[in-house]
Amino acid sequence: LLPRLFEAGLDVVALSRKPHASAARVEWKLARVPDRMPGPARYDAIISFGPLMALREWLSTQTEAPAPRLVATSSMSALTKRDSVVEDEVEIARQLRQGEDEVVRQCERLGIGWTLFRPTLIYGVGLDKSLTPLARRALRWRVFPIPAARGLRQPVHADDLAQAVVRALAVPESRGEVLEFGGGERLSAETMFRRVRDSLPRATLALPFGRALQASMRMLWPASRGPLSRLDQDLIADNGPAVSILGMSPRPFRPEAGMWRER
Repeated sequence: LLPRLFEAGLDVVALSRKPHASAARVEWKLARVPDRMPGPARYDAIISFGPLMALREWLSTQTEAPAPRLVATSSMSALTKRDSVVEDEVEIARQLRQGEDEVVRQCERLGIGWTLFRPTLIYGVGLDKSLTPLARRALRWRVFPIPAARGLRQPVHADDLAQAVVRALAVPESRGEVLEFGGGERLSAETMFRRVRDSLPRATLALPFGRALQASMRMLWPASRGPLSRLDQDLIADNGPAVSILGMSPRPFRPEAGMWRER
């Protein structure tokens, strides 16, 4: 996000739970939302990639709008995990939807123009908790599990999401919208995994992961029930409203070796 904000000519106050050295055009502050937040200030806009309920809690303490615009990210899991076989995942989906509602309510109270994004699986800069750990384990073990999976996937590159966020700040029509945002290509989960393997900088052995083995895994390893049960489920987004409003189209899924390196 930061390079895209700089390209737009914006100076940034960035919050993190870990210390970072400030640099030209970005001032880093050590903070945890909603606690240990910087003192009262007026900003042109607020962008949040953090938990929605924490954002809502901070907004609820404000007596006037800290900025006229706010863009925050939720997740397509708010919809795709509603009917999960795992109760914890159903609760995650419920909390996401509640977080969305609460952030909107606080923005309306304060008179803040808001936009919420629901991205699909994010990849591309080595910080995600889904494809990147899988790729790095495969590089260590030289084995890449390829599950039989018919469900469609629509991975979205982190830079495309960053561009969409910055674009939303400049487009008045994005105010008051909850925008689903996936990548520019829908492909089967099995194809997605194969493309990740093909992109790795070192050769790995493809290990087919059939349905019988998946069924055994669900019985023996309860933590796998949720992810394995979704392999045949479509986890996709309707990009139509976002593309129409923002005037941009995200890229297809073309992973490269550099995406999986340690940072």
